[in-house]
Amino acid sequence: MISKRDLGAALAALAFALASCSGDAGTDTGAASAAADDPALARMLKEADLAMAAGQLATAGRKLDVVLARAPDNPDLWVAIARLRFRGGEHLTAIEAADRALALGPDHAPALLLRAQMVRDAHGASAARPWFEAALAADRDNADAWAEYAATLGDDGQAGAMLKAVRKLAAIAPDDPRVFYLQAVLAARGGEFALASSLLTRSGMAARGVPAAMQLDALINMAEGNPESATATLETLAERQPANARVRELLAKALLEGGHPGDLIARFDTDARRPDASSYLIMLVARAYERLGDRVRAAPLLARAYGGANPRPAVLAVQEGLPPPTAAAREAARVGDWAVALAGTRALVLRYPASADVAALSGDVMLGSGDPQAALAAYALAAKVRRPWPLTRKAVLAYTFVGDQKAAGTLLARHVAGEPDNASALYALATSEAALGNWARTALLLDHAIGLGAGHDATLLGLRLRAARVLGEPGKSRRYAALLAEIRPRRLDKR
Repeated sequence: MISKRDLGAALAALAFALASCSGDAGTDTGAASAAADDPALARMLKEADLAMAAGQLATAGRKLDVVLARAPDNPDLWVAIARLRFRGGEHLTAIEAADRALALGPDHAPALLLRAQMVRDAHGASAARPWFEAALAADRDNADAWAEYAATLGDDGQAGAMLKAVRKLAAIAPDDPRVFYLQAVLAARGGEFALASSLLTRSGMAARGVPAAMQLDALINMAEGNPESATATLETLAERQPANARVRELLAKALLEGGHPGDLIARFDTDARRPDASSYLIMLVARAYERLGDRVRAAPLLARAYGGANPRPAVLAVQEGLPPPTAAAREAARVGDWAVALAGTRALVLRYPASADVAALSGDVMLGSGDPQAALAAYALAAKVRRPWPLTRKAVLAYTFVGDQKAAGTLLARHVAGEPDNASALYALATSEAALGNWARTALLLDHAIGLGAGHDATLLGLRLRAARVLGEPGKSRRYAALLAEIRPRRLDKR
């Protein structure tokens, strides 16, 4: 069955993924608001919303151009423009459009909600909470705002507050499927998997193919000892999201638990040998080789998995499912042709200057080619839109290369504040604090990471053991030494 570590890590961001479940927030609210002044404009905004939902961005743009010509100071229009730009990859100008909507309507609920979502992406759940609360103060009956607020509270570790927000959503929109989905997330986090399964079925979201709901369904099946069902769901999801590392890790785990080590190796052995492979995936592949009795191939993988497989992020590893220009830049970097990689990313920046994804790729190439200062400038642009943990890790590495350890530590602390349940970020910050001799803070950070289920990591436990010894905690020293001895892989010698 799925372990506490697997379940905790996978559930941590499921509520936060709600935005991908429900579409963009504020769509109907904006049209209704505009209707008060001009029903024709409201209809045009609604048609633009529908076109965006169908992926017809050019059609949506033409309709919004009509509204722009007739009502350029309508905040609903600028909310729609922001959403269109974001969908089209113009992330930085989308933020400008959202700010324009707020300038035109400081108390405009759809604009506040959109800005709340943007703040959450860039700065984490804690920073976004006041924005969501402002959106709700402007419109207490906005179902989208309550759903997103509940999701944000969940990602911030506020389960009780999340439940209250879900109940408010249920009172406003009792038939909204997100009510049951969010309740299912809460039930799964509490270990009530039968209830979680029932609630998820009532939501209908997994059956409709909503990615976050499908992942939750797979997690529930694994927790209840049904890895075959989980595998089928995760196979489908992995085909749709080939670059989703978490889904691929869960699929590998399901294959191992389902008794298919050969299939796991066939699918993930190459991935496990890449420089950016997670310790967890490496460990799963190693255990698959063990199941097949191949101790020779298992041994080096276990050494990587339990010895800190990836102390520094691999910024330009080639992966499946990447867009062709990105894949081309990474392939050029892989063979050491930095001139080609730099030329490719410069061309992309000129073509897509407002894209956070292009900015992040440019930063990767700059960092890989030995220009960490330029990489930091590119990462700063990307972080205005979203700051996922991989981006923070690479920015921390860049700060380390330029010798600014204080900035690296500050960035790590900011990330942990915004994503307090990220065990990898907690460990990275703990390592930074240990280097400064702040052992009490190191211990607190590591204890939180262990509480999240990261106690399987030998390097983490080793650091916690060191902290206990420095702090003069003999009882904890014995405890962590025993735990470390239990999880270290036994020696695998060639027979």
